[in-house]
Amino acid sequence: MSDFNMVLAGVGGQGILLAAEAVGAAAVKDGLNVRVSEIHGMAQRGGSVVSNVRIGEGALASTVMDGDANLVLGFEPLETARNLKSASEKTVVIMNTERIPPVELAMKNRQYPALEEIVAKITVFTHKIVLIEASELAKQAGSALTLNSVLLGAAAAIDDFPVKLESMRESLRELVPQKHVDLNIRAFQLGYAFVKEKKDQQKY
Repeated sequence: MSDFNMVLAGVGGQGILLAAEAVGAAAVKDGLNVRVSEIHGMAQRGGSVVSNVRIGEGALASTVMDGDANLVLGFEPLETARNLKSASEKTVVIMNTERIPPVELAMKNRQYPALEEIVAKITVFTHKIVLIEASELAKQAGSALTLNSVLLGAAAAIDDFPVKLESMRESLRELVPQKHVDLNIRAFQLGYAFVKEKKDQQKY
C-alpha cells in the first residue's frame, strides 16, 4: 500500500491526541507500520493542538511534510486553516464547522473569519472538502465529549483510509473509559454514516 499521511488539527480539550492514538493503535492491529507525533501550542485548554499520523512502509519519520497529507481532519475551522500547508489537490479535508474563537483574536480585537472565507482558503489547496457538524452529531450520540469519535468515524469513511473499520472500533473500545464505550461507538458510527452519505453525492 502507498503511504497515508494524516494531520489532526484543533484546540485543547477536543480529544485530538486520543483520536491520533486510536488511529495508531488500529494501524498496529492491522500489522501496519505507523508513526504518531504530537505538536502542542499553548499548553492550556483551548490552545492549538496538532497531531500527525503516518501509516505505511515509507513512514520512517513522524512528521507530515508540507503538501503530503492525504487527510486533514479539522476539529475546529480556524485551526484547520492554519494547517493547510500540509494539503494539496490530493488531500481530503474533513472539517468540523463549530467555531472556538481563540483568546488571541479577542486580545487583538480581531473578528473570527466567516466560515465561507475559511472554505474559500481551503479550495486554494483542494476541492475535496467535507463540512461536518460533528459537535451536533456528538450530542446526538449522547455526549458532546464524543466529538473526536464522530470525526474518527468520518475519517474512516474516506476511500483511501488504510485502517480497517473494525480495528478502529476495537481501538476505541480499548482506549475510551469502559462506561463511555457505547457512546463513542455510536458517535463513530454517526460520523462514518455522514461521510458515506456525502460520498454518494460527490466523489473524493
